[in-house]
Parts: sequence; structure tokens; C-alpha cells
Amino acid sequence: MSNPIEVRNPRTGKFDYVIIPPPPRLLAQQCKRTRRAQVSWQQLGLEGRIEALQQWKKAILSGRDRLTEALVNDTGRFSTSVLEIDSFLSSIDRWCKLAPELLLDSAKNTAIPFIALQQTSVPYPLVGVISPWNFPLLLSTIDTIPALLAGCAVIVKPSEIAPRFVAPLKTAISAVPELRDVLTFVEGAGETGSALIENVDLVCFTGSVATGRKVAEAAAKGFIPAFLELGGKDPAIVLESANLELATSAILWGSVVNTGQSCLSIERIYVAESIFEKFYHQLVAKAHRLGLAYPTVESGEIGPIIAEKQAAIISDHLLDAVEKGAVIHCGGVIEDLGGGWWCRPTVLTQVNHSMKVMTEETFGPIMPVMSFSTVEEAVSLANDSIYGLSAAVFASQAEALEVSQQIDAGAISINDAALTALMHEGEKNAFKFSGMGGSRMGAAALKRFMRKKAILIKTNATNDPWWFDNGE
Repeated sequence: MSNPIEVRNPRTGKFDYVIIPPPPRLLAQQCKRTRRAQVSWQQLGLEGRIEALQQWKKAILSGRDRLTEALVNDTGRFSTSVLEIDSFLSSIDRWCKLAPELLLDSAKNTAIPFIALQQTSVPYPLVGVISPWNFPLLLSTIDTIPALLAGCAVIVKPSEIAPRFVAPLKTAISAVPELRDVLTFVEGAGETGSALIENVDLVCFTGSVATGRKVAEAAAKGFIPAFLELGGKDPAIVLESANLELATSAILWGSVVNTGQSCLSIERIYVAESIFEKFYHQLVAKAHRLGLAYPTVESGEIGPIIAEKQAAIISDHLLDAVEKGAVIHCGGVIEDLGGGWWCRPTVLTQVNHSMKVMTEETFGPIMPVMSFSTVEEAVSLANDSIYGLSAAVFASQAEALEVSQQIDAGAISINDAALTALMHEGEKNAFKFSGMGGSRMGAAALKRFMRKKAILIKTNATNDPWWFDNGE
């Protein structure tokens, strides 16, 4: 039997939950059973799969209070957990509505008059999903739902840092006979994820660049596709033509929502020199209005730092910045309250790209603000990163659109921040080290789980192939 893993509560610091990873042999057997069940799931047809997912949604709704409680215990925050569940449930409806059109086969004539083409697709039998701790429910299901509708079976390995939500989710799955054999959650750490990759036909991973590289290498060794969404160091550019009231509010939200624990968080801010002081003074004033969700989850807007290791990273980035000349205007301290780690919204100036806080993923409610003198400089600073997940530009619409074309990132929010977290219609790819593989937004998010097949049909009545010449 594998060694148990104790799980820390982010609000209390106590290890009050235990998971037991499956031994590799048992995980391999589970994968084989799930792959066998996929045949019946595919044969159920799209309408049957839609009905099964809707039944799952009903079962989740009936046990919603338990799921909410588990998520709050996993993450230490309440309002974002409620939003996470709402987003998850709405995604079931959204994909059930879109799937019938996206999964249609097609038929057409070809350039050769007597050859017709039928275009069809078949699902990858078994998909493995490895998800992180910052949005435990949402990021474990964002790939799972379209994969199931495509006809795949799915095994999910959530983060060992936030696994409590799995139990109520499994209860809801068990209420749907058609689903319970093709959707499985396995608990464990990195070793379990590695073993999972060895037994699936496609892997989706969300997490750090370092781990993502290992996933990509393992997938390449197994010759299976890998879809990776990795780190971000999202820039915001604020030009002279920006509405500062709008910009400061949007950037504050984009930086501190979920305590900044999102790959889509704004992590560095570039502001035109002429409006720099006015901007950061407004940002600091608004940041002061936000309180910690302590001593209760309803006490304020900023939840605890979920992963203990992340508190050390945030502290290291702040210390490095101050040692190199940065000025902290609010926040700036990791606080130990009730056993949990907390960080208030933090605004820094006098920052530059020699500092970790401007170049490495901080994953906290940290807002370093740097001035620029020309638009070209702003774009150069925004692109001076190994990451390219998303970005934001604040300016008149025409100017913002022009600048957005020059930024090396997969999604650009204009006069708002982190819109890709809310809007799922637009397809996007991660640039640079922020990921690889097809878009998890838009139509491609479902189609990437299908392998295309071309059926070429000879339609004339001759017996010989068209290229055959018998010499007569």
C-alpha cells in the first residue's frame, strides 16, 4: 500500500485530512477498466452522454452544500468557491449545448470527380487530467467535460494540496450509472501523476513550467498528445489615454482575485510616466479597502495562501525586491493568523526587471508598478518574459487594439483584466513557456479530444483503380 499523504488546512495550518494514493499496479488496473468502459460510453451516443452529464449536474446540485464546504476547506475562501461551483455547473450546460454542432460528421465531393469524402472523428479512449490546487474543482473539470462529451473516458488526478472536493464529487458521479465507470478521480502526488501518464492515451496538465516539462517529456516517451497550460507573468499596460478609475479597479481585481493565485493574474504593471503617480496612488487607495477573510470566511475579500510553499515564494520575491530598491506602499508582509498564511494586497514601485517580482511567477496579491516613457518601451517590457499566457491593455480602444497586436501572449484583455477567465468562446494558445497544445477555449477545446478520420469513397462503377492502365 502507498504511504498516506496528510493534507494541510490553509486557514488553520493543521493537517486535518488524509489521502491514500493507489499503488501503480492498482492504478494501471483502474485505467484498463476505465478504458474498457469507454466503448459503451462512446456507443451511448452524444444524446446519451449529454443526458448523463445533466444527471450528474442534478446530483451535484442536490449535494451542493457538501461540495461548497469541501472547497472552502481546500482553499480557505468562500465567495470564490461559490463562483467556482457556479462556473463548473454552467460549463456543463455550455458544452452540452455546443457539442451537437461541433461533433457533426461531414460529407463532400473532392477534386477527383468520382472520389467522395466522408470526414468523421473518433475519441481518444482514455484521457488523463492532472490539475492544480488554486481552483481545484474548475481546473479538474475544464478539460474533463468536453472530453466526456467527445466520447472519451477520463481519469483525473487533482492536486494533493486541495483534494477534499473529490469525495462529494465522487458521490454525485456514483448516482449516474452511465458515468461512474468512465469518470474516475485518483488521489496522490507527483508519483501518481507520472504513473497515470503511462496508462492513458492523452494527457491534459495545468500547473508549473517545471512539472509541465516533465509531463511533456513523459508524454513524448509514450507517444501521446499533451495539452499543457503552465505559468504566467501577465503584464498590464496603462497608456495615457486610459480611464484611470477603470484601469485601477480592473487591475486590482485582476491581481488579487483568489489572492492572486491564478495563472491569469496580473503580475506586473507598466504605466505611462505622465500618469504614473496618479495611477499608483489610486491603486494603493483601493487596495487599502480590501480586507482579509479572517477570522471568518465572510470577514473580507482576501483569502489565505493555499499552498504553504507559495508563502515562502511570495516572501522571497518581496525581500528580493526591497533589497534591490523597491518601495512597498501597502501590504508587503506574510502574516501568520490562526495558523494560516495571509498576504494583504501589496503595491510596489521603484521596480525593474532585475527583480524576481517582475520576472518570476509570484502567485500572490502583489502589484509591482513600473513607469515607461514610450509605447515601444511598454511593449518591449511586456514581452521581456519567458511567459506568454495573457495580458491587458488600458487605453482608447483603437490604441489598445494596436498595442495588443504587438504583445506575445495568447489572450489580451482590452480595458479590463483576466477576461479569458470569464469568457470561454475565444480560442487561444499559450505563447513561450506558458504552455503547448490546442486551445482549451472555443470549439478547439472539444475537438482536440477527437482523432480525425477521412473515408475516401470511389463512386463510379469501374472495376479498375483510376490510375490503372491495361494498355488497351
